[in-house]
Amino acid sequence: MANAPVQRMSQLMAKTLRDDPADAEVLSHKLLVRAGYVRRTAAGIWSWLPLGKKVLSNVERIVREEMDAIGAQEVLLPAILPREPYEATGRWEEYGAELFRLQDRKGGDYLLGPTHEEIFTLLVKDQASSYKDLPVILYQIQNKYRDEARPRAGILRGREFLMKDSYSFDTEDEGLAHSYALHRQAYQRIFDRLGLDYRICAATAGAMGGSKSEEFLAPAEAGEDTFADCPNCDFAANTEAITYELAPVDADGVAALEEIPTPDTPTIETLAAHLGVPASATLKNLLVKVDGEIVAVGVPGDREVDLGKVEAHFAPAAVELVTAEDFVGRPDLVRGYVGPQGLGDKVTYIADPRVAPGTSWITGANKEGTHAKNVVAGRDFEVGAYVDVVVVQEGDPCPKCGTGLKLDRAIEIGHIFQLGRKYADALKLDVLGQHGKPVRVTMGSYGVGVSRAVAALAEQTADDKGLCWPAEVAPADVHVVAAGKALQTELALEVSEKLRAAGLRVLVDDRAGVSPGVKFTDSELIGVPQILVAGRRSAEGVLELKDRRTGEREELTVDEAIARLTA
Repeated sequence: MANAPVQRMSQLMAKTLRDDPADAEVLSHKLLVRAGYVRRTAAGIWSWLPLGKKVLSNVERIVREEMDAIGAQEVLLPAILPREPYEATGRWEEYGAELFRLQDRKGGDYLLGPTHEEIFTLLVKDQASSYKDLPVILYQIQNKYRDEARPRAGILRGREFLMKDSYSFDTEDEGLAHSYALHRQAYQRIFDRLGLDYRICAATAGAMGGSKSEEFLAPAEAGEDTFADCPNCDFAANTEAITYELAPVDADGVAALEEIPTPDTPTIETLAAHLGVPASATLKNLLVKVDGEIVAVGVPGDREVDLGKVEAHFAPAAVELVTAEDFVGRPDLVRGYVGPQGLGDKVTYIADPRVAPGTSWITGANKEGTHAKNVVAGRDFEVGAYVDVVVVQEGDPCPKCGTGLKLDRAIEIGHIFQLGRKYADALKLDVLGQHGKPVRVTMGSYGVGVSRAVAALAEQTADDKGLCWPAEVAPADVHVVAAGKALQTELALEVSEKLRAAGLRVLVDDRAGVSPGVKFTDSELIGVPQILVAGRRSAEGVLELKDRRTGEREELTVDEAIARLTA
């Protein structure tokens, strides 16, 4: 980057805007468009303008340097991929509507790659034949594609996005653990260098499969993920990954089940009000369909069901809520009065661990206008499977130390998975082992959202004046502003060349016919760390240096300014 030509704003293909885009919902979307970094091409599809491309490339550079540092080898695989490998692993169907599918002129099925586990597996299968060829870590930085139902928030949630994805291949589980640890450390260095505030959180594997999984989350109001953070210990997790142990209680003193009339109480709220009990004393039974079969989900009445957790439990089966039509011809299902003690074998019953054996509840009696009390789990009904399915709330106990959890929103910027042998099994990835017998390879998968990191940085570092980039990712080291006419412009260009010769990346606002006020506003909007102004004392060879983040200003001679900026 050193000695790159000075970038003149009079020649820059970017226009700043005074007003927020009408469709912008989050800060990064507003500012990246207004500052001339990106422009919308279609829903969820963005073009990167020169300033934006510089920031994006800086993020790429940092990612690439840290991946190379752990011995990873960079490759570039195609974005258009054949159907067959994804069908072999089941993900052709599992991805559902998010997968971009297309056909070639001969009718062959292809997809735009959402992630590349299958293709990397086949690459290693082709290239590695012996344990001596492993371990190996391969990575690429490439566009990915997911057909988001509601692409929004600018580049935070697009249908095309830039991602670093890497994959480790080992012959033993211990080797996978080592590769995973290398990535975890590399990610910490990447996000530290980027200047991001982040948390490492336990996560679910989802459609990726595998065992251990952690997310790197950047706290931000615009975040699509909710994570829990313990103020007392080091526990942090995506709320979808929080689990609690089953804690049975003694129900010996609980009276026998008793049905009670409760007319016009089809909801938890109406039932609790009618009986004068807290909602937490009632048992809510949500009905869903799993691949068309009805399943009941039991949770305490004061809690909501997290459908994402239900879907994760039954994946890859499709999960949807029941409708009024589903009750037709089902006398065993009384809408608003369902209780687990009367469901029989026709309905699978799962419950949250809070519905532990021995706990006693008020719940539906499977009769119109009737509920039952003293309904004990394990005595009056059986739970087919215990699954953490409630929406985690602020103040829920930390699973590690019991302290009340704090909840916050965050942007996912990285995710690491110990995949194990899921993809190697599906695609038969074996190498010849030390003893002459085939050994099944074990894998890890690791992603960094490169374009997302740009948005996350904008969200975390911007202020009321505009963007405010950390030095290592900024599009320039210094933004020189000619705040006047010929004399100021001449000095600005002269000092810009001296700064360039000293190894700095320079953006100079040399636009004619633009007022100093507009130039100052644009310099703050664009967010380069240092702003150097050729203004009222230009005739004396005196400049004003302003720190974009702190707002601190000082007057310096040209030589002093160069010395300060290159120190």
